[in-house]
Amino acid sequence: MTQPQLLPVLPVDDDVVFPGMVVPFDLGAEETRAAVESAQARAPGAVSLPGIRSAQPAKAEVLIVPRIEGEPAEIGTVATVERIGRVPGGATAALLRGTRRALVADSADGPGDAHWVRAETAADLPLDERAGELATEFKAVVVSLLQQRGVWQMLDAVQRLDDPSAIADLAGNAPYLSTAQKLDLLRALDVTARLETALEASQAYLAELRVNDTIRKDVEQDMEKQQKEFLLRRQLEAIRKELGELDGSGESDDYRTKVEAADLPEHARKAALAEVDKLERTSDQSPEAGWIRTWLDTVLDIPWRTRTTDVHDIAGARRVLDADHAGLDDVKERIIEYLAVRQRRAESTVGGRHSGAVLALAGPPGVGKTSLGESIARAMGRKFVRVALGGIRDEAEIRGHRRTYVGALPGRIVRAISEAGSMNPVVLLDEVDKVGADYRGDPTAALLEVLDPEQNHTFRDHYLEIELDLSDVVFLATANALETIPGPLLDRMELVTLDGYTEHEKVVIGRDHLLPRELERAGLGQGDVVFTDEALRRMAAEYTREAGVRELNRTLAKVLRKIATRLALGETELPVMVGVSELEGYLGRPRHVPESSLPAGAQRTAMPGVATGLAVTGAGGDVLYVEASLADAETGGTGLTLTGQLGDVMKESAQIALSYLRSRGAELELPVGDLAERGVHIHVPAGAVPKDGPSAGVTMTTALASLLSGRLVRADVAMTGEVSLTGRVLPIGGVKQKLLAAHRAGLRTVIIPQRNEPDLDDVPAEIRAQLDVHPVSSVREVLELALEPAAAPLAHAA
Repeated sequence: MTQPQLLPVLPVDDDVVFPGMVVPFDLGAEETRAAVESAQARAPGAVSLPGIRSAQPAKAEVLIVPRIEGEPAEIGTVATVERIGRVPGGATAALLRGTRRALVADSADGPGDAHWVRAETAADLPLDERAGELATEFKAVVVSLLQQRGVWQMLDAVQRLDDPSAIADLAGNAPYLSTAQKLDLLRALDVTARLETALEASQAYLAELRVNDTIRKDVEQDMEKQQKEFLLRRQLEAIRKELGELDGSGESDDYRTKVEAADLPEHARKAALAEVDKLERTSDQSPEAGWIRTWLDTVLDIPWRTRTTDVHDIAGARRVLDADHAGLDDVKERIIEYLAVRQRRAESTVGGRHSGAVLALAGPPGVGKTSLGESIARAMGRKFVRVALGGIRDEAEIRGHRRTYVGALPGRIVRAISEAGSMNPVVLLDEVDKVGADYRGDPTAALLEVLDPEQNHTFRDHYLEIELDLSDVVFLATANALETIPGPLLDRMELVTLDGYTEHEKVVIGRDHLLPRELERAGLGQGDVVFTDEALRRMAAEYTREAGVRELNRTLAKVLRKIATRLALGETELPVMVGVSELEGYLGRPRHVPESSLPAGAQRTAMPGVATGLAVTGAGGDVLYVEASLADAETGGTGLTLTGQLGDVMKESAQIALSYLRSRGAELELPVGDLAERGVHIHVPAGAVPKDGPSAGVTMTTALASLLSGRLVRADVAMTGEVSLTGRVLPIGGVKQKLLAAHRAGLRTVIIPQRNEPDLDDVPAEIRAQLDVHPVSSVREVLELALEPAAAPLAHAA
């Protein structure tokens, strides 16, 4: 560093002047004029500015300081005033030449109106051996850029430079460097570092120029090629026109026109034109010509560029779901969350794939899975298409047949896209749990790619052999039983469970949705037949017992058919009111009477050894009865007999229940000695229906305990839970469906495992209010709640 020098400051907004640069400054700017005047006033032999047309070179110096966003930098460039004069426009200007870097020390006083500072010259650091090599390389890059831009007047001056520092400061003239980058170069006193930074930026810019030049040349060559092809096509068209007068064939040219007119993606257009070329070389008598035409028709039918605009009205979507479906609040909430996330992704993603989760709607028949898919499509403003997968066994049904087969067709996914007429429809994969597999392949394996958001943007149908982007398709799947869906496929879907409707929800659905539709089908007007809510409630509770509403729908249709018949015979007049008392006249006696409403002697639990359990089937929750009896060793043998078409897990539950009572029965004050000497028979009625699962463990234990103690099981109690050998009651699944089944059956006391207590939050509040649910953790608690007091009169049976 040298001694500080007193210099006037010439601020430059958003620009940087380097040593060696010659820059003109307009003296019309107040700060510029003040700085130059102050420098001239202090310099020896200075001349005054006004009225001067030209002046001898002055020795006056100013400090040019970059000012970035209003803030002056701590470093600048000392420049000499080379010349002052008038420019062709008549304004006065000063020509300044940068000479060296200087660091601003502090402010000082000086003559004139300029701002004066003390500045210390910032000398470059000593050069190392790499500086010369980098200077040569950077100089070559600068020369190349000047030649490309045609700036020949600077070329000779650059080629004469030898000083590495001066060569590095050539970067100050680079238009591709930002002001911040130039300021960093001005601050850098290490010439090698300065050269490395400038060389890297210049090489990147030069590479970009070369790429742009290559693109420009390619575009020009493409245009020449297209013009050449156009002329050749016109000539070929004229030749074909003449040949067409002889053989009457011009169909291939029609396909070429269709392909060129269609707005196909580039890869599809290229493949289609290749097939058109093949068609033109193929005789019309060849079968291959028909195959090619079919393939081209399929490709042209796909809506490659057609997309519907999504409706992102979440409140409106909720209104649509509420209007189409009663109840199912948790399911609707999950669907609204799904739509809200898709909206956020659409708003935040630019040009990327928008696929989100694939929803799987699982539940018993008749709960509205398919109609939910239609409602989702309507809420989103998208086209809806349903793909029925039940019973298909051929993998080609999903991915299409290869074109080598006669009668080959695209798969159901491609056909669904064509049918929808949009590339972003809602596709419902119905009954995905009923897809089979045989020697022709496994369709569920083909669905893995379709339902994987990371893969389906490049889905390739075997028939098309063209990549199809399915990433914007909303896939929904429906299923009754999840057990038959392969694990990898289920892992790609987000499960939404529909457990069934409550009795109140069935009444609302029957009144607001099913009845108006069935009235129209029966040819009756709205208001011609009126059902009371009590009648609908009894139909849902005693004439049907299901998780959904299909049987209720058929029951309503049956009543309306009988009313239409009576109207035709003149036996009644409109309007017709259907109440509880009229139901037996239309439907006969109820088929499903709650067990608790039967006389004491008619109840299934009217004798020891019978307990009521709860189970989950493909049709939803259901009530399950377990019966137990003891046989004499002489007549029935010893050991355990199980009947009722039980699965392996259920058989093991019976073994565990028997083992537990043999080891711990004395603690429960049960006469377990009979278990060693007499045979035990456990039967689960409805023997034609397969049954399995661990949740009947507590029911079997209770039935055996009732048999041994002679105490009846309470008729209004149902139970579910797995039992361990130590008498613990372990958690099970399907609590919501089981409680709904208990409520439908008129059972008001339910015993569940303690660890399933959080599942009660999923049960509708009105159902929980009508049930007395007891979470338990041990078999002793179950027996205390389920068995009648010992003093009750018994009808003991051995």
